Amino acid sequence: MTSPHLQLVQLARPSTKPKVMVELTVDGKSVSVPEGSTILNACQALGIDIPTLCWLETLKPVNVCRVCVVEVEGARVLVPSCSRTVEPGMKVKTRNKRVDLTRKLVLEMLASSVDLSTTPGMSDMLAEYDAKPERFGECETVAQPVKVDNNLYIRDYAKCILCYKCVEACGDDHQNTFAIAVAGRGFDAHISTEFAVDLPTSACVYCGNCIAVCPTGALMSKREWDMREAGEWDESIQTSTDTVCPFCGVGCTLTLHVQDGEIVKATSPLDHDITVGNLCIKGRFGWRHVQTGQSAEQMSADRANQSTSL
Repeated sequence: MTSPHLQLVQLARPSTKPKVMVELTVDGKSVSVPEGSTILNACQALGIDIPTLCWLETLKPVNVCRVCVVEVEGARVLVPSCSRTVEPGMKVKTRNKRVDLTRKLVLEMLASSVDLSTTPGMSDMLAEYDAKPERFGECETVAQPVKVDNNLYIRDYAKCILCYKCVEACGDDHQNTFAIAVAGRGFDAHISTEFAVDLPTSACVYCGNCIAVCPTGALMSKREWDMREAGEWDESIQTSTDTVCPFCGVGCTLTLHVQDGEIVKATSPLDHDITVGNLCIKGRFGWRHVQTGQSAEQMSADRANQSTSL
């Protein structure tokens, strides 16, 4: 007799039902994509480049940066291509005067208030849309000192565009640590730990997955930040090698970035089945023992001790 407390779980076979395809037109070109796809997915299928800042394929779209907006025939306003799902017969324009002007204004307002100097591709994007941030004033950033409260990564909120990627990665999209969130409202909105405590006394586990998704360099490994401050960081001469993390049996792929014979950063591919770009503290920062002789276990102990010294 089956126990009343025992729940039987029926495993279902993968569906063999063919995917429903949706046909639409983007910039006069017809394309068919699976039902549930976004306009951005359709553009990617056609090889049409759409600028993005807050979007990442491994995170739920939050629609905050608005540089990916496109025009949909019949729609009153421009729509974010990263989250708007396709519909049969939809007609999309990715470039016209209205779209370009909107993107230009968004870029100008961002660049006039935030330090975008370490945002990859930003200078090209500003040039493409003829954006002139100086039109909005002296282009002074929201000045504040860099937060250096641990020896693994720094927080430079003068570069933060509030894309929410770090919050999503730390939350239920990936890590489920919920160490950071958006605090404040309006112009005072900012990313913060609970009660604005230092990282060593927060719930942060130092996985560095927030660093991996940050598009502007507001979150950056301490080693990279130190090298940039010293004028030594040079991605043009860096090489990368994939290997398997040796610290446990999960099998995470590490991409080790090397400059002048020294490992300077570790990442993981977004399309890797195991990591989806994510790592733990040992995978993200454990490479330091190669140069210093310090083990990942010692680094974890140092991190725990910081909470009593700060």
